[in-house]
Amino acid sequence: MKSKLEYIWLDGYKPTQTMRSKTKVVSDFTGKLEDCPIWSFDGSSTEQANGNSSDLLLKPVAIFPDPDRKNAFLVMTEVMNSDGTPHVSNGRCTINDDDNDFWFGFEQEYVLWNIDTHSPYGFPAPGYYPAPQGPYYCSVGGEFIVGRDIAEKHLDLCIEAGINIEGINAEVMKGQWEYQIFAKGAKAAGDQTWVARYILERVAEDYKIRVNLDPKPVKGDWNGSGMHANFSNSALRTSGSKEVFDTICEAFRPVVQEHIEVYGADNHKRLTGQHETQSINKFSYGVSDRGASIRIPLIAVQKGYKGWLEDRRPASNADPYKVAARIVKTVKSVDSKVAELTREKELV
Repeated sequence: MKSKLEYIWLDGYKPTQTMRSKTKVVSDFTGKLEDCPIWSFDGSSTEQANGNSSDLLLKPVAIFPDPDRKNAFLVMTEVMNSDGTPHVSNGRCTINDDDNDFWFGFEQEYVLWNIDTHSPYGFPAPGYYPAPQGPYYCSVGGEFIVGRDIAEKHLDLCIEAGINIEGINAEVMKGQWEYQIFAKGAKAAGDQTWVARYILERVAEDYKIRVNLDPKPVKGDWNGSGMHANFSNSALRTSGSKEVFDTICEAFRPVVQEHIEVYGADNHKRLTGQHETQSINKFSYGVSDRGASIRIPLIAVQKGYKGWLEDRRPASNADPYKVAARIVKTVKSVDSKVAELTREKELV
């Protein structure tokens, strides 16, 4: 029997990489990742190679059943050089989480965009603004909701594909939606977030709608779009220590710029200190504070400082691989101090 393998990868466009895909037809496929062959592509057409040496490799890293086509699978891949080393555009390979100690939950916001009017779905024409934001978040009813059919179909297809999507909701701006992806392991979270993005793009194609991931798609008194990164490691999940939470949060303070560099292009338009954001030039953290750079969830405090943290700065167009890699690096930079605090608490 013939099967279709849809190889998905990230191109080399800057400052924001986009997805590419192509279909490979194979015979007698087992459905297992290890049986997905390495495949090549023309890197000169994706800003990843020169024409005189254009062959790059696609290394399969995750596989999901394609919920929208028969006998088909979605194969997330890494881009490798012809010698098998990671390509410079490969953010996944920079994640230092081989033991999968880190868990990530990405809250992916997006705006449905009318490609005929070049405005958000639900904004009848360029320059037209519906009623100010307020009634749209998690709203019900035709006056406030647009695109529910798209969001619901995306949800169903993600579930059918085996992606760990945890929910959807209408967001603060009309035509803006969010879905949440969770996985144990930073790489797995990135894989699932990218494949969920791919499925959403495919759904939107059917409706002649663009998925807009611009962090500030509409100027003015409207929320931007983010990709809040909820994360934890063993210390955050089990320490039961306010000092551990504070130490990890403080580790982010001296490397603000390093994080901002991988948190999405044009994020300065969104991180203004308004609309539930902290200024891009400042760093803060606080319990239940959605205006902070990092929010300490109230539930984590109520459980005796056992839980996770939410970095609210990543933009909707950020690469989840690069976001996860940077967060893991920052948290691991204080591993020794966290271990010492944990030992002290155990001795008390």
